[in-house]
Amino acid sequence: MPGRIIKEDIEKVREAADLYDIVSSTVTLQTAGTNSYKGLCPFHDEKTPSFNVNTVNNHWKCFGCGLGGDVFEFVQRAEGIEFPEAVQYLADRYHIELHYDQSSHMAEQQHRGTTRSRLLEANAAAQKFFMSQLMTKEALPARQLLGGRNFTQVDCERFGCGYAPRGWDELSRHLASHGFTQQEMIDAGLARPNQRGGVYDYFRGRATWPIRDTTGQVIGFGARKLYDDDTNPGKYINTADTALYHKNRVLYGIDLAKNTIAEKRQVVVVEGYTDVMACHLAGVTNAVATCGTAFGMEHAKLIRRLISDSSMGALKLVGPTQGSGVVFTFDGDAAGQKAALRAFQLDNAFLSQTFVAIAKDNLDPCDLRIKYGNDAIIQLVDSKQPLVDWVIHTAITRFDTQYTAGRVGAMKAVAPIIAQIRDRSLLGEYSRNAAREIGIDIDTMRAEVSAARRSLRVRDEDAYSYSRTVGNSGAQNSPDFTTSQDRKALERYNVQNQKYYRVDDTVFATEQQMMAMLVQMPWALDSRIFDRMTESTFAIPVFRDLFRAIVVAGGLPGQDITAGLWMHNLSKAAGDMLKPVIDDLAVMQLPIPEEESSISSSRASQAAAVQGAPEPSPAQIQYATQVSERLIDVDIMRGIAQLRLRMNRVSNEGEKLDILKRITDLEKLRADGIRLN
Repeated sequence: MPGRIIKEDIEKVREAADLYDIVSSTVTLQTAGTNSYKGLCPFHDEKTPSFNVNTVNNHWKCFGCGLGGDVFEFVQRAEGIEFPEAVQYLADRYHIELHYDQSSHMAEQQHRGTTRSRLLEANAAAQKFFMSQLMTKEALPARQLLGGRNFTQVDCERFGCGYAPRGWDELSRHLASHGFTQQEMIDAGLARPNQRGGVYDYFRGRATWPIRDTTGQVIGFGARKLYDDDTNPGKYINTADTALYHKNRVLYGIDLAKNTIAEKRQVVVVEGYTDVMACHLAGVTNAVATCGTAFGMEHAKLIRRLISDSSMGALKLVGPTQGSGVVFTFDGDAAGQKAALRAFQLDNAFLSQTFVAIAKDNLDPCDLRIKYGNDAIIQLVDSKQPLVDWVIHTAITRFDTQYTAGRVGAMKAVAPIIAQIRDRSLLGEYSRNAAREIGIDIDTMRAEVSAARRSLRVRDEDAYSYSRTVGNSGAQNSPDFTTSQDRKALERYNVQNQKYYRVDDTVFATEQQMMAMLVQMPWALDSRIFDRMTESTFAIPVFRDLFRAIVVAGGLPGQDITAGLWMHNLSKAAGDMLKPVIDDLAVMQLPIPEEESSISSSRASQAAAVQGAPEPSPAQIQYATQVSERLIDVDIMRGIAQLRLRMNRVSNEGEKLDILKRITDLEKLRADGIRLN
């Protein structure tokens, strides 16, 4: 990095970046009010959505883990990078050219290690190189491999299939000719250092597939062995873990499948790159595959964020809900059964929505398509069966249940499996079905399951109960103001769902609403009303401190200040102690009905207004005036009460008359209300 990024360019990136677009690439967001969205937090594991996004000020907050911030902070945490790299990441994404300050800070800002942008550039250059090699004479075995699996040249181009030449340093020399250093090649996982101080290609003599992140950027590669003299014994190899690529957190095909996954709330997990290709070409466009590792918890978290659904409020969606869930395609052999058991033990969070699909003849999707055509893959997915049922049935079929010993053995085998089901509402039915299939008494089966459950210390859950947890485990669902028109209910919810002040009263609720308005949409408040406010207007200490920060930030922002810049200036003026409060207020839903004509209610219109402040809607202006009237009225009442208390304590009649006059003036001011003249 040649120096500090100039401030003007940082602000250009801040205003161009669409937080909704960035977050929704990995998190399914559901509407939670005007300009507000909610989903499962990508930074901690949760089952109840508590991650909130405000699209006007590009701010986010998770009420589960407490993290929050602007678009830069989201990218920093999501990608594990520092602020300068986050700016570069977003600048690349939104095609903004960055300029750097070459003065006194140059040495300070010079990079240590390869930046994320250079790693992405190296991978992109390698992908172009591999694709260019696929049609060479040397790549005939790769073309035969792909053609033998019924993939055309057009299909290969669609999925980016390529070929890594057999030479030791052909890719390295190609990258060097394009300005990449040896260290950048090593850091990207494309090359390895040799004993002579040079490098050699990691991928050699293999068919290649690009592995992309959810945004479509190449972060690594998978490669298949083609030659018997390949010194790397693995049939398939993948990029080693790098700053970009972590095998436990990536899924091949996720960039192509994410939209269908979010739409259907269903994902099909297959075992290989060609299986993903076959599924997508057959019309199953929600298929993905792990990359050189078993399906694990990090994969489960990614999928759960993509298929999350809140259409039934706090009621969790369990069981087969119109095709939603995770469908694993396993071979029916011993290895496939082992993989199914591993998936069963993986994540009870969506266990009842997890299915297994096994093709006839135990074929994988690619071979199934070759032998029976595209329809066979669609039929395979349609023939799915619940994973729990399949695991139980598979365990039972290992025993000859026509004999007593076989029945007891089957019972002993399936009892620990059923016992692992945390949802107690499902235990009885699974125990009854297993007892019927084995041919034993239901009470005996239940007793065995209960004993196994106690031994395994399984925690009871009820998937069909309403979630009412607040705090670290997630937030309650906020009232739907646009439907109920219950402003008071939403205000009460906002009071109860915060952690920075424990007193629950009308004064706090009013000041909270006022501060949320000043944080989210200060342009809706008339400057003459704001000028009537002072620190003493706010009785709650934290809001008094925040009002001081607003004053330090320049007071109400002008029309030339964008929402993102306002949030940045306010957070900077407030400091670290008040930042969590600002994060809360920035995403808090305000009881303002959405207006189709409002610029702020439309993400498309908001994008068009990047050059200046967002235009407040009439409803926002009206609400800001109403809240400020309530706030000032409470402040006047507080002043009157203090004067009356003082008047009762003085004995001088002249002083009493003076205080009484001031009380009268305040009462008249309160009766007249706020007059802007």
